[in-house]
Amino acid sequence: MSSAILTNVFRFILLLLLQVFVFKQMTLGHEYLRVFQVLVYPLFILLLPFRTPRYLVILLGFVMGLAVDIFYDSPGVHASALVFMAFVRDWVLSWMEPKGGYNLNFSPTKERMGLGWFFQYTSILLACHLFFYFSVEAFTFVYIIDIIQKTVASFVVSLAVIMIMQFIFNPLD
Repeated sequence: MSSAILTNVFRFILLLLLQVFVFKQMTLGHEYLRVFQVLVYPLFILLLPFRTPRYLVILLGFVMGLAVDIFYDSPGVHASALVFMAFVRDWVLSWMEPKGGYNLNFSPTKERMGLGWFFQYTSILLACHLFFYFSVEAFTFVYIIDIIQKTVASFVVSLAVIMIMQFIFNPLD
């Protein structure tokens, strides 16, 4: 196995364990009215190498989302949101592509692409993921105000945690 595959397998396991055993417990509110959730597992899709084929990104998003769904007892909600984010990822990457293009051997990290680029890339995809997640969770737009409130609150907290993780772990792959 190549080092990129081993790195991503390790990242998958680590983010799943962190999400399930640490960040699942960090919610504000009670079971039916959570104000925010800390979701860091989308970082797995965010950090996949540029050369990863779109179908594989979507498949890996489904697998990661399904694994989170098993522990959260939420049938398909996390999987559908992560598949949506994986689907949109290519469009966001092509929209943000620098003039010289991407070096396909790298992952989109803050070290490789710069802090401003990574912050914008993460913000766009995380916002898409969270809005889709809370929309599917509510399953109706009657609660659009609640969906937006939860999206904004979770976005701020999740983005802060993801950026802190980027500074602590400093991935170069």
